[in-house]
Amino acid sequence: METIKSKRDFEEVFSGGKRVSHRLVRATVLKCNEGDLGKVAFVAPKRLGNAVYRNRCKRVLREAARACSLPAQSTRIILFATKATHESSPDEVSEALRSLLKRCGING
Repeated sequence: METIKSKRDFEEVFSGGKRVSHRLVRATVLKCNEGDLGKVAFVAPKRLGNAVYRNRCKRVLREAARACSLPAQSTRIILFATKATHESSPDEVSEALRSLLKRCGING
């Protein structure tokens, strides 16, 4: 799974991406040029809790992304954990993620 690492890539997704929300996960999605490899990032802000709490949230997001076959070709996606992400199973989050991707026009 290719991840977004550079500040430039994050800023590009934030400035031009579409934001969608669900109770379990929020996402910002940017469709790139055809043929580009897809990339994904997992974010759990400090306001959610301590490092152990945030790491659990990111593990759930990573497992849900794998279940949805992310990253999709020619897309860059940033996934944000919410308070509800921590208590949810990866299956629940993957269902939420599929509905968000469908709203963005991405098959997941």
